[in-house]
Amino acid sequence: MRVGQGFDVHRYSNDPQRTLVLGGVRFDGERGLHGHSDADVVAHACIDALLAGAGLPDIGQMFSDRDPAWAGADSIALLRLAADSVRDAGWDPVNVSCTVVLDSPKLAPHREAMQRRLSAAAGAPVTVTGRSTEGVGALGRGEGVAAMAVALVARRSDGQGRADSGEPS
Repeated sequence: MRVGQGFDVHRYSNDPQRTLVLGGVRFDGERGLHGHSDADVVAHACIDALLAGAGLPDIGQMFSDRDPAWAGADSIALLRLAADSVRDAGWDPVNVSCTVVLDSPKLAPHREAMQRRLSAAAGAPVTVTGRSTEGVGALGRGEGVAAMAVALVARRSDGQGRADSGEPS
């Protein structure tokens, strides 16, 4: 078994056309986050945690913000691709836990939907918790949203996956 850690932060966008997306769920009427893709910090932190656990390149290398192919990308689709890469490397996602740091909007009404979407994409249980900033710092001033995730992955024992994963058998 291995553990991977992920982190992401995005500032709020001034573009009134951007919708806030967290954990694959749209928060209609809320200011969206600035980013090359849909700027879903929750999915991005989960992606990085899974990739790190498997010893794979990070989200910026896999889905570069300089590559026009990923412009406006749905981060749940990116999570699915990342989880497939983890499996291709001979690892199975076991679970992911993600903490989202923001004061508004409240996550509780959307938590179950977020967890369902993330879990389906990762192919493993994903839990989401929210933490208030208590008004401290840039996030407390409402300048953006941050997310941290930890993922557990297990080496597949059936011999499936790439031989070049860098891990001893």
